Amino acid sequence: MRIGIVCPYSWDVPGGVQFHIRDLAEYFIRLGHEVSVLAPADDDTPLPPYVVSAGRAVPVPYNGSVARLNFGFLSAARVRRWLHEGAFDVVHIHEPTSPSLGLLTCWAAQGPIVATFHTSNPRSRAMIAAYAILQAALEKISARIAVSEYARRTLVEHLGGDAVVIPNGVDVDFFADAEPRPQWQGDTIGFIGRIDEPRKGLPVLMRALPKILAARPQTRLLVAGRGDEEAAVEELPAELRSRVEFLGMISDEDKARFLRSVDLYVAPNTGGESFGIILVEAMSAGAPVLASDLDAFVQVLDQGKAGEVFANEDADALARAAVDLLADPERRAELRERGSAHVRRFDWSTVGADILSVYETVTTGTAAVATDERPGRRSRFGLARD
Repeated sequence: MRIGIVCPYSWDVPGGVQFHIRDLAEYFIRLGHEVSVLAPADDDTPLPPYVVSAGRAVPVPYNGSVARLNFGFLSAARVRRWLHEGAFDVVHIHEPTSPSLGLLTCWAAQGPIVATFHTSNPRSRAMIAAYAILQAALEKISARIAVSEYARRTLVEHLGGDAVVIPNGVDVDFFADAEPRPQWQGDTIGFIGRIDEPRKGLPVLMRALPKILAARPQTRLLVAGRGDEEAAVEELPAELRSRVEFLGMISDEDKARFLRSVDLYVAPNTGGESFGIILVEAMSAGAPVLASDLDAFVQVLDQGKAGEVFANEDADALARAAVDLLADPERRAELRERGSAHVRRFDWSTVGADILSVYETVTTGTAAVATDERPGRRSRFGLARD
């Protein structure tokens, strides 16, 4: 099968959607399918052979974060060329409602289109306001996927229709088989995320840290991610700052080793999460997980059976739970065992097969995807089509 996948966010800026698309593409390639991914990327970004650049992206505030998106006349032309050259059996668009390549592809393509909705934002005024613009594009989608029940709910409430829920995938064995690093072991709490993005929750964890260290002074907090490290610890008492170690951006291999090494992984995210891929990665690596009680996180953690939760944005509750877990190796071992069993449902062997079944359903008896080039039809940019 010839599969075209559209990534809305810049390939050179790490994020959950990009990682999901990368792993999905590589899963299908291993199965023998032909895959091409269209994504925004800077000119000097090294790209895998299956990724086609749609040009540079620009930063845009989106869903409580800053997304690097690609939109405009030149991007539209690149989308059409990619569709024409690809002659895909199916096109899989991620985040088709974002002002980026997915929406452009919806407008341009004719044929089997699958769309995955990642966003969980039940009060999105922008999505409501844009409904009239989005409707015509969304009507061309053959099948819809939501990565969680909360992403599905956002879709239903704002845009109508429905979606099958297929979670994000993880290569479970990649994390389970990683070798721990001795320097990251021993009374360590782990955090991975963008330091400067408040919704990732590092400030909540920093507020909890003094109480954690008061009870367990030997504890270290290991932080992996990009951002202003000095600003992250400026409200922490000076005598405690040495207990925080910033590792900067780490490779996929080091992320797996990191998660295999820490005694406790903490996800203090405060909102805007539709899934929680880092929780799945942590469970895959055997890290006991402590997370804020966001609906999506509770679902990923099997209603709290595969990891513990604390009240969102409550630093005191986080501190109490972390101290209790660090002092209880038997409870941490129990969470490792439950998490390792639960996480198998997120492995690509299951998730990829489910997505492929959707492709096969929408392509049965249909022609390949092509650009929408009906004679005399004008594009949504007000330009006559060639």
